[in-house]
Amino acid sequence: MEEIKKHPAEGIARIVVLGGGESGYGSAVLARVKGFDVFLSDSGTIAPAYKTKLEEWEIPYEEGGHTAELILNADLIVKSPGIPDKAPMIRAIRERGIRIVSEIEFAGWYNRARTICITGSNGKTTTTTLTYEILKQGGLNVGLGGNIGASFAYQVATAEHDWYVLELSSFQLDGMFDFRADVAVLMNITPDHLDRYDYQLQNYADSKFRVIQNQGKGQTFIYCDDDPVTLQNLSRHALPMQTFPFSVRHEVVPGAGLENGRIKVTMADKSTFEALVDELKIKGIHNIYNVMAASTAALLAGVAPDSIRQTLRSFAGVEHRLEPAGERNGVLYINDSKATNVDSVWYALESMTRPVVWIVGGTDKGNDYTPLLDFARQKVKALVAMGVDNQKIVKAFSDAVPVLKDTHTFAEAMDEASRLADPGDVVLLSPACASFDLFKNYEDRGKQFKQWVTEHK
Repeated sequence: MEEIKKHPAEGIARIVVLGGGESGYGSAVLARVKGFDVFLSDSGTIAPAYKTKLEEWEIPYEEGGHTAELILNADLIVKSPGIPDKAPMIRAIRERGIRIVSEIEFAGWYNRARTICITGSNGKTTTTTLTYEILKQGGLNVGLGGNIGASFAYQVATAEHDWYVLELSSFQLDGMFDFRADVAVLMNITPDHLDRYDYQLQNYADSKFRVIQNQGKGQTFIYCDDDPVTLQNLSRHALPMQTFPFSVRHEVVPGAGLENGRIKVTMADKSTFEALVDELKIKGIHNIYNVMAASTAALLAGVAPDSIRQTLRSFAGVEHRLEPAGERNGVLYINDSKATNVDSVWYALESMTRPVVWIVGGTDKGNDYTPLLDFARQKVKALVAMGVDNQKIVKAFSDAVPVLKDTHTFAEAMDEASRLADPGDVVLLSPACASFDLFKNYEDRGKQFKQWVTEHK
């Protein structure tokens, strides 16, 4: 007789949610809907919109600090992905032996819809957004969540979808154990967030590969066959699921390839889908990868090929990723604030066709800037370092660019960049770093950049 697996929430009465942001309030609402005694705690300030939600659902909460006696009596902790494991409260929770999971894991216990889960160091937001748009415009009842969109947990608590497209960060994956993706997508693995992984790329790669945990013959794994770190790690994992690689360098069947200016996806039944690269609004080799992954996932979800092509022709990309911010005095300004690691910037510089005034810097995450040196020599006429401490950037690029300016405020950086740019140039904000030294987050950095361009036209 087959053993009946118990529900992962069995034996849990009290749930404490740490963090009052998008994932936190959603997790708290789901816990309330499922009848748990729930409490939310945030060491910072909870946004008014989230407070309103908590109060509407009559969920007790605190902000501005953690009260240990209200937290350490929990049976389960649902932790915001932004809280590091080294935080004192997390250490205290682990010492008590209390289980800690992510919002995605918790929501997955109650989710009945099928999931497309997308991770990777670069391209995951564009691929997730594009996949969601293809499914939505293809007539599927689909939700968007994870690292973007509305809280997955809140949607599970309050909505009925047939599919979810979820962007998953490594931090979210670290808190996932029983969750199983129906379609897992791994875009690539390049050094990022190494400060959270003991500066070991393997630890980070292991985190990314958690996207395929628990998959079996009934699930699918889509991955980049051109990414060396992904390929190196495939042998470390059993792959019982159906696999669909994608590549711009060689033909893969089944899988997605590039052939005479056409993206061609071949499915397991030998049926094919094609889309012309020239018809895509989003440009660059990185976006060909994104389109390959999204198209494959959409075909697996049952979207009609003509509908997929129609969405591909109209999709213009996502905010803060190689986003044109306007022209000023013949200079094009591009907001690539979402490029918070070296590999993202590599693709940004690769796609530039004008002389570049490059704004780079912020909170370094253990970056090795060596891969950018060739592009810096070929394409960058001036580099503007923007951050509290730019020593590492200055040292890395001082011999690679003709002009390098060390600035410590946003206003100073923008003044220098605009002064150095001539008509026909591009000012590219592509920082390769986190934003927390001068900004709230990468969105805040990108919005300030766009606002500056608008106000100085």
